[in-house]
Amino acid sequence: MAGPVPTPAAQLATTLDTEFHRGLGLYDSTMLVVGAMIGSGIFIVSADMARHIGSPGWLLGAWVLTGVLTIAGALSYGELAAMMPRAGGQYVYLREAYSPLWGFLYGWTLFTVIQTGTVAAVAIAFARFFGVMVPWISESHYLISPVHLSQGYAVSLSSTQLVGILVIALLTWTNTRGLQYGRIIQNTFTSAKTLGLLALIAIGIFVGWNSGAVSANFGNLWTPRNLEPVAPGVLATSLFGLFVAVSVAQTGSLFSADAWNNITFTAGEVKDPRRNIPLSLAFGTIIVITLYLLANVAYLVVLPLEAIQNAPADRVATAMLERITPGLGVAAMAVTIMISTFGCINGLVLAGARAYYAMAKDRLFFTAVGRLNAAKVPAAGLVLQGVWAILLVLPRTYDANTKTYGNVYGNLLDYVISANLIFYILTILAVFRLRRTRPNAGRPYKAFGYPVVPALYILGAAAILLVLFVYRPATTWPGLMIMFLGLPVYYFWKTRKKN
Repeated sequence: MAGPVPTPAAQLATTLDTEFHRGLGLYDSTMLVVGAMIGSGIFIVSADMARHIGSPGWLLGAWVLTGVLTIAGALSYGELAAMMPRAGGQYVYLREAYSPLWGFLYGWTLFTVIQTGTVAAVAIAFARFFGVMVPWISESHYLISPVHLSQGYAVSLSSTQLVGILVIALLTWTNTRGLQYGRIIQNTFTSAKTLGLLALIAIGIFVGWNSGAVSANFGNLWTPRNLEPVAPGVLATSLFGLFVAVSVAQTGSLFSADAWNNITFTAGEVKDPRRNIPLSLAFGTIIVITLYLLANVAYLVVLPLEAIQNAPADRVATAMLERITPGLGVAAMAVTIMISTFGCINGLVLAGARAYYAMAKDRLFFTAVGRLNAAKVPAAGLVLQGVWAILLVLPRTYDANTKTYGNVYGNLLDYVISANLIFYILTILAVFRLRRTRPNAGRPYKAFGYPVVPALYILGAAAILLVLFVYRPATTWPGLMIMFLGLPVYYFWKTRKKN
C-alpha cells in the first residue's frame, strides 16, 4: 500500500536551500560539531560528578553513559538531517514530524535560553579565565556597581561582564560579514583546542602518572568515598542511590557534550548535506566523547579521587596540571580554556541564527530575521541573538545570606535542561513517526541500528528526565514553564501571519 502523499510543505522540507552559500565541507562541518561541543565543561564538571557518584569506576561509567547517549542521538539525527537538509535543522524536523507549534516551542526555547544563555555563559567563562592573565578583569571590579531590582536580583557591569559582552559582539559582527569568516575562526580555534585537549591528556597520562593515585583510584575502582547526598537521604551507596546519582550527574556531562545538533541548523550552507551532515554528526561526537573519556582517565592517573572532588573552584584540569607543573598549571589551563571557549562561542553564534531564520521564513518570527544580507548570512538574526545574549550577561542573582552574586543565565540554563531533553526525545521519536507517516520519503542515510539505537537514546534520556523531575524539581519544572510560555507567543505570531 502506498504511503500518504507528502504535502507541499513536506516536499519543500526535503529540497535543498538555494539562497545560501554552500561553503561548509565535511571537515568544516565536523569542526563545527566538535567546536560547539567542547567548551569549558570538560575541565570542570568532573569534580561535582565525583562528589555525588563517589567512585572512580562510576565516574568513568557516567561519562561512558553520556557518550553512548550522545552518539546514539547523533546517529539518529543523521536520518532526519539527510531527509530534510534545510536551514533550521531541528526546528524543521519537529515542525514536519508533529506540527508548527512544536517547532516553534523549540525555536522559542532555543532563542530565549538554550542558545543565547549558553553563549552568555561561555563568554563569561572566557572572561574569567582571561582574568587569570589580566588581573584587571575580575567579577569584583565593577564599572557599574550592582543595582538591586529586588531582594534576589540586580544588574551590574563588572570588567568580567564587559569582556564577555565584547567577545559576543566581536563574534556576532564577524559572522555577519560572511560564512567564510565564521568558518575560518571555527576551524582554527577548534583545531587548536582539540590539540590542546590532546596535549592535556598526553601530559596527564605520560608525564603526570602518579602511582599513588593510580593505586588508590584503580585499586578501589568501585569503592565509594566522600559522598555528598544527591538528595536528602539518597546516597550512591545502594543500587537505587547510584542510579539517581549517575542520572543527576548527567546534567553536567550531557551539558558538556551538548550542542552537537548545531550543525543541523546550518544545513543550507553545507556542501552535499545529505552525506556530510550525518557523517559530521558521527565523526564529531565520536571524537569529542573519546577525548572526554581520555581526559577523565588522565585526571584519575594524576589525582586521587579526593583531590578531584575537592579541586579549587571545581577546576579539575587546572589541579591536574598544577600537580605536574607547579606554578604553570593555572596559566596553561587559562590559555587552553580561553581558546576552547572562544571557538565554542563562535560555533554557537554561527549556527543559532539559522534556526531563527527558518522560523521567520514560516512567519513565526520577525520578518527581517528571515532575510539574508549581501554576504548571504542572516545578519538580522545574528544581531538579535547577540543582543539578547548580551542582555543575559547583565542581570545577577543575589543571595542575601552569603551576600554573593550569581548569574541569571546560569539559573535559566539549569531550568532548561529538562526542556532540552524533552526536545531531544521528541526529535528522535520523529524518526519512528516519519518512518510510519512518510514511508516513501527519500532517506539517503538511515539511522544506524534502527530501531534499537534510537530507542536506546529515548529510554536513557527519559529515565534521566524522570529522575531530574523527582530529585531536581527546582531546576526542572521551571524549564517546562519557560517552554510553554512560548504558547501565547506562538498564537500571537500565528494570528499576525493570517493578517
